[in-house]
Amino acid sequence: MSVKKDDMKKIATRQGFGDEIVKLGKENKNIMVLDIDIGKSCKTTEFQKQLPKQHINVGIAEQNGAGVAAGLATTGKIPFISTYAVFGSLRMAEQIRQEICYPNLNVKIACSHGGLTPANDGGSHQGIEDMGVLRTIPNMTVVMGADYYSTRKLVRQAAEIYGPVYLRFTRDTVPVIYDEDEEFVIGKAKELKQGKDVAIIANGDTVCLAIEAANQLEEEGVSVKLLDMHTIKPLDKQAVLDCVDIGRIITVEDHNVINGLGSAVCEVVAEAGKGKVRRIGIQDQFGQSAPYEKLLELNGITVENIIMNAKQLL
Repeated sequence: MSVKKDDMKKIATRQGFGDEIVKLGKENKNIMVLDIDIGKSCKTTEFQKQLPKQHINVGIAEQNGAGVAAGLATTGKIPFISTYAVFGSLRMAEQIRQEICYPNLNVKIACSHGGLTPANDGGSHQGIEDMGVLRTIPNMTVVMGADYYSTRKLVRQAAEIYGPVYLRFTRDTVPVIYDEDEEFVIGKAKELKQGKDVAIIANGDTVCLAIEAANQLEEEGVSVKLLDMHTIKPLDKQAVLDCVDIGRIITVEDHNVINGLGSAVCEVVAEAGKGKVRRIGIQDQFGQSAPYEKLLELNGITVENIIMNAKQLL
């Protein structure tokens, strides 16, 4: 595949969801959107406008929304619950476990404002532990696209596979990395670069940082293997094992370093019995009201820190 060099075009991945769900809804009348009264923020207002019979606004009642979605799924519908990541994971956690995952129902939880991207909304609205919480629940699939086009493809994939899926989107804009025709498969990592000196595994809005870091390292003669691990459950274990053969791995994520991508990779590496891992992510602390780039910097989620860790491993 080819990675775009011009990253000037930036689009929030929540817009990718909003655009793709309208297309999917027109193709399949069983697809429904359940809004939690924040359709404008989650980019589902166009779906409501064009497909009103396939749309329900349950109001500010996430837990009720999960129950309604579970009921719809038992009738053959494919409901997408749309809300913020902090609410769609934590506030709904019991209902997700008991009413959706336990009976393995075909419900999709599509959440904007993942990680630090809500930025100035403050720590209360920054979902920093969502993917970790939900990946521990049996039957749940956990996915975060890196850009607009990958998000659209992964949303479509989520609609086509059976079972509970958690989809995480950014509030802020992120660079467009992929071409429109790039293909993605849930559970299969996307290899962006081949290398033999160090492996970098990133997901979501940090993939663009990992690409820049890899490019700079290669200019200095370091051979970098780079993966977009858009699915952290089911994790592409073979892709991680291929990195274990290199022996030096860096994970990068906009999520608590506990129980997210880094932890998932470490589990595979530990079971393999060899290799070193450096985890870059949110340092087990809440966010605050500040610009997105500043919050990334406060947690060491930067190009410079990726490069520094790579050189230390080498």
